[in-house]
Amino acid sequence: MFNVVKPWLAALFMALASQAMAQITQKVVDIPTRPGVTQRMLVLTPPMAKGGVVLFAGGHGGLQIFPNGSLKWGDGNFLVRTRQLFAEQGLMVAVVDAPSDRQSPPYLGGFRQKPEHVADIKAVIAWMREESKAKVWLVGTSRGTQSVAYIATELPGPEGPDGIVLTSTVLVDDKGRPVPAMPLGKIRIPVLVVHHVQDGCALCEFAKVPTLMAKLDNSPSKELLTFNGGENKGDPCEAMAYHGFNGLDRDVVQQIAGWILAK
Repeated sequence: MFNVVKPWLAALFMALASQAMAQITQKVVDIPTRPGVTQRMLVLTPPMAKGGVVLFAGGHGGLQIFPNGSLKWGDGNFLVRTRQLFAEQGLMVAVVDAPSDRQSPPYLGGFRQKPEHVADIKAVIAWMREESKAKVWLVGTSRGTQSVAYIATELPGPEGPDGIVLTSTVLVDDKGRPVPAMPLGKIRIPVLVVHHVQDGCALCEFAKVPTLMAKLDNSPSKELLTFNGGENKGDPCEAMAYHGFNGLDRDVVQQIAGWILAK
């Protein structure tokens, strides 16, 4: 005999899911960081947040967030487009833009491994901790992993993140320092590495992931989470390719969130 979900029960489940989504609030927040500089974030807050995540887009990172919450660039980026999914998992979300003094090209280009970037995100972490009353994780994708890993090496104490997630990590880079070349031995917080086995971006070849994992030995908890399949469209280093987990958004976010919330 087949189990059939009664129409009224299915409708109830849908209503509850819609209600949960409706309770997630979104706002644009500007916080002071360095003298004369502010950091803009798009913040999503679920009821009873169980943790906080700061999301770093890849590319040049200049989202140019408008006061109404819309973006001039980057809405298709893996972490940017999945911000609502992270919030649905009970995580307070802050999608960070380039700071106010980097609102023109090259935006975060050449800035991701600078002390000023660390100062900006240090202020973001403090703000998120105060607002969420929970642990705060940094999550980066593609060139965003260069921000996250660098900040974790520079803020190893209580002012730094409680853990980091590196998705589609930059493993080689002819324009700057890739993540494995950073002093990753300084990282003593949990690290989750998320990578698509078929990632076609030359900077993020899956075969080089073991080199990264080997350098995270001082982390008290490290894990590699891999994915296959989905959709692969356009530039192999862009968000609609395997590199951006295209077609796998919900599964990837749920597994990342589950790992974070278990720590």
